[in-house]
Amino acid sequence: QVRLVESGGGLVQAGGFLRLSCAASGIRFGFYHMGWYRQATGKERELVAIIDSGGIANYGQSVKGRFTISVDDVGTTVFLQMNSLKPEDTAVYFCYYGKPLGIEYWGQGTQVTVSS
Repeated sequence: QVRLVESGGGLVQAGGFLRLSCAASGIRFGFYHMGWYRQATGKERELVAIIDSGGIANYGQSVKGRFTISVDDVGTTVFLQMNSLKPEDTAVYFCYYGKPLGIEYWGQGTQVTVSS
């Protein structure tokens, strides 16, 4: 059973930074995607950043140039460095782990609040 545990959320002023971490346990080797989605109040969940086991990363348009996704050497922890935060980045951030054939797992979510 895959388990994703997120950490690093919190309250920060606009222009500040946060670093999110997501530790995965129970995963198996093979191709995967790991990353982050977010959901603001009253809005749909959207892609923030995702990286595959080959190191290819993709970012949501609104975070390009400000956020950086990375994975540790063993591929079990994914990080999201968020710089130049804006109030519109306020949301619950969910860790995601996906395998081929539509297998996917989600973390519980961590709140990020950016004050103006």
